[in-house]
Amino acid sequence: MPEAARIYVRYVEAVNRVIGRAVTYLIFVMMGILLYAAASRTFYNVPINWAMEMGQFLLVAYYLLGGGYSLQLNAHVRMDLLYSRLSPRKMAFTDTITAFCLVFYLVVLLMGGISSTEYAITYQQQNYTSWGPLLWPIKTIMTFGVFMMLLQAIAFFFKDLARVRGEEIA
Repeated sequence: MPEAARIYVRYVEAVNRVIGRAVTYLIFVMMGILLYAAASRTFYNVPINWAMEMGQFLLVAYYLLGGGYSLQLNAHVRMDLLYSRLSPRKMAFTDTITAFCLVFYLVVLLMGGISSTEYAITYQQQNYTSWGPLLWPIKTIMTFGVFMMLLQAIAFFFKDLARVRGEEIA
């Protein structure tokens, strides 16, 4: 494998590792917001109209920003009917095909995310709720998360291609 591919894989995985580990703490922020909302409604009879939406925004950031890290750790769901019976080289070949399909899907998703984010920024798009937050911040985070998953999928493709050739990229 060319040295450029090895460097690419090393840096993309390092960035996704840092982002993924940092994003794991968002779950506690989300839990705190939802607990605060539940307590204010239960004990003070004061509903908080922004809490549920903020919890949803944090959950979206949590799973999209953590997506690249999840791919890196092979922590995503796979359906394994025949795959485990293949030799390691055939597994790597199969993975190159699925990585290529994943890259195609993520490119289309990224194009839609960029378009949607541009629209939200240009027209100051707001959510249709009583809180009415601007949507460009969460759409920007979502698009960045898809971009990082795309970079990780390309890194996967390089690693699988190297395994097909009998090499390893660590």
